[in-house]
Amino acid sequence: MRRFSMGGQWPLVLLLAVASVTRIYAQSPKDAAFLSVLGELREASYSDKASIAERLSQTGHSSVRVVLTALLEDRLYYRNSDQKVFVVKTADADPLALIDPLSLKAAGSAPADGMTKIGTNNSLRHTLKMTVAHFSLGSADAAVRLDAVHEMSLSLDEETVALLRKRLAVETNSGVRKEISIALALSTLDGSDSRARLQAVATLSDSVSQDVRNRLALLLDKSPDGTFVESDAKVRQAAAAAVESIDRWRTFYSDIQTLFFGLSLGSVLVLIAIGLAITFGVMGVINMAHGELMMLGAYTTYVVQTAMPEHIGISILVAIPAAFAVSGLMGVLMERTIIRYLYGRPLETLLATFGVSLLLQQLVRSIFTALNRSVITPDWMSGELKLNDALSITYNRLYIVIFTLIVFSAIVAVFKRTRLGLDIRAVSQNRAMAKAMGIRTEWVDAMTFGLGAGIAGVAGVALSQLTNVGPDLGQSYIIDSFMVVVFGGVGNLWGSLIGGMSMGVTNKLLEPWIGAVLAKIFVLVALILFIQVRPRGLFPPRGRAAEDK
Repeated sequence: MRRFSMGGQWPLVLLLAVASVTRIYAQSPKDAAFLSVLGELREASYSDKASIAERLSQTGHSSVRVVLTALLEDRLYYRNSDQKVFVVKTADADPLALIDPLSLKAAGSAPADGMTKIGTNNSLRHTLKMTVAHFSLGSADAAVRLDAVHEMSLSLDEETVALLRKRLAVETNSGVRKEISIALALSTLDGSDSRARLQAVATLSDSVSQDVRNRLALLLDKSPDGTFVESDAKVRQAAAAAVESIDRWRTFYSDIQTLFFGLSLGSVLVLIAIGLAITFGVMGVINMAHGELMMLGAYTTYVVQTAMPEHIGISILVAIPAAFAVSGLMGVLMERTIIRYLYGRPLETLLATFGVSLLLQQLVRSIFTALNRSVITPDWMSGELKLNDALSITYNRLYIVIFTLIVFSAIVAVFKRTRLGLDIRAVSQNRAMAKAMGIRTEWVDAMTFGLGAGIAGVAGVALSQLTNVGPDLGQSYIIDSFMVVVFGGVGNLWGSLIGGMSMGVTNKLLEPWIGAVLAKIFVLVALILFIQVRPRGLFPPRGRAAEDK
């Protein structure tokens, strides 16, 4: 039997020991202090966790803000096996994706039942918010500093005011400086110096924040004994003028936001109406299934996202050509099998396409059930562009407006710059002459209907970012799209653009005053009166194209 000997193993053991000692001593004192304080969170009470969080921030470690934010968001855990603390990416996942709190790098994963969450309560969360804000005030990112000032302005104690004054002396970003000045002015309103309060009101009058407006309005209130909260008449007068100014600007920015919402609604109407203007205006077909073609585009978006769950960000871009192809092919199929036999008989096309719309609705109910489907908005389309405290624009609506203008420009280019566009215009103006010139009118009819249907599918992609996708989606917009075509001028793309935007803006401007239903009724009545004066719409057909319109 061979006897085991440690003689040849000692170099390896010594090497491992040296490596372990080296790794321990390579850890900086700041890292060691940070990990030591962090480990205390495991068994600490809620009151002790508040003081531990303060001590963590005093270590000055670069990971403090991330760790405290994770604790605030219930994403700080420790592993049961070795008691090591980790940040997790998402608290409701299983397994949990771990992040090392020291390096902030991925540290593998662990089953949820093998980890324990470090809990918080309301009082601790409030303390953490302020601690994170104080720590973030020194961030190199101006946006982080701005958020910190906003958070600190909610609780302006002496320590917070001192920190803000100290930061104001070295702050270089104008936006952050302005917010710090507003926060300091708010704290000054509680002082005893009338001149300082008057200066603070002058500073706050430049803001449009609702919180600032409410704080100034408090100065105009009366206490239970009948005296004013603000004793100085000049300060009250200045506060009243400031409140009036803020209200005026907030109303202005609210109108701007309403106008933008109207443009986004109008953009959807334009996308739908463009396709309808081609089929109804150019071909004289009353397509009651146009809304269902849009619905197919919305469902295509849902299917594409379902097939690409790991690539939601680009799925919406893939869905655009896919929706155009699906709805376009359905449009060609409708034209070749039904519409081609009904040209010149608008009432029969109305009835036939209405039947097709019912069939398409039942088709999607059979495939996807009658339940609405939710389409995920990609991260790059989520959130809002905040211009100031009274005006913000959601990215999804902004992208839809831009997308509509791009699609409209592309369609105008197709009609003006391509052979297909030339053939469509020729057939719409004089079918017999176009056929005599060798144009395949039947092929042009199919391509025209397919183009209009494809654009409806693209409209469905845009609409899926604003509402849930369901079998009845198209019915909500078909009447409005016909109104846009009639208002703008049958077959005129520019008329569809101006008409759709006008109707969308008018609806949104009227809704706050008379409600959504009455706003639609008002627009309908106005359209009827308009048609009495201009029966051919804003941009009536001219030349040969006007003879049959």
